[in-house]
Amino acid sequence: MSMYDSDQSSSRPATEKEWRLIEKLIMTSVGEQKKARRWGIFFKILTFVYLFALLVILLRPGLESGVSLKSGPHTALIDVQGVIAASEDASADLVVTGLRNAFEKSEARAVIIRINSPGGSPVQAGYIYDEIVRLRLEYPDKKVYAVIADIGASGGYYIAAAADEIYADKASLVGSIGVTASGFGFVETMDKLGVERRIFTAGEHKTFLDPFLPVNEEEKVFWQEVLDTTHKQFIEQVEKGRGDRLKKDNSLLYSGVVWSGEQALDIGLIDGLGSSSYVAREVVGVEEIVNYTPRPSKLDEIFSKLGASIGKGVAQTVMGNAVQLR
Repeated sequence: MSMYDSDQSSSRPATEKEWRLIEKLIMTSVGEQKKARRWGIFFKILTFVYLFALLVILLRPGLESGVSLKSGPHTALIDVQGVIAASEDASADLVVTGLRNAFEKSEARAVIIRINSPGGSPVQAGYIYDEIVRLRLEYPDKKVYAVIADIGASGGYYIAAAADEIYADKASLVGSIGVTASGFGFVETMDKLGVERRIFTAGEHKTFLDPFLPVNEEEKVFWQEVLDTTHKQFIEQVEKGRGDRLKKDNSLLYSGVVWSGEQALDIGLIDGLGSSSYVAREVVGVEEIVNYTPRPSKLDEIFSKLGASIGKGVAQTVMGNAVQLR
């Protein structure tokens, strides 16, 4: 076969059968593309519907209030859960909002403050304490009961002391009437690493409690005075709330010691043993409990889980020297 014959063979026209095969392949390809586009549109619509429904659920009014729509007689409940701080669930803003809603609700026969907190900011605890006192005066017929769950220590007990009566479980941790401020010192570490601290200030004590500088004895004395003053304020509020029920002859009462619920009952820190349900049923006489605890926005919770709270955690670490009722 000559080269000419080979070229003719390779360039011969496609047969009808081959054209049909090509056409079939093209049509199949077009069909697959259409199907893929339809499925793509379907999944996009499905995603949009899901996100829209999620947004409606998150932004629906009243979701964060935690208040039941029931209007019959009931015992109101407000939770003080976790560290008491402005940026936490146990912030004064949230707790006070719940307290005001509970007191204003005529169907709420009494208010239970359920505490499960190791303490926290004396300022936030003080705000809550003062508001409980104010509301008790404004609504004299509505009793307030503090119920300590696992722990009601320091700032947690500070809040409880404002109630008419305090209850706890026999194994609850109660008390810790003291003040603390802690931090770290990295002076020797800096020296070993060969790192030179450079800081420029205007003000003799502007580097007060700087962890990279040696402790200044004058500042140490001053800081102790601050802690002692805060401790004195704490004691005054506890005595104002508990009155003659306290056995003040106990030398450890204001030492920062934490007691079991059973021990706390013996020295007058609490009035009885029982849970929130027990208090509502046996003390208040209205077993139905409605939770008035405000909740943070669902969007805030989501963003927090996605990592938005990292900056807050770093800030709390840096500010570790803040005074704490813990």
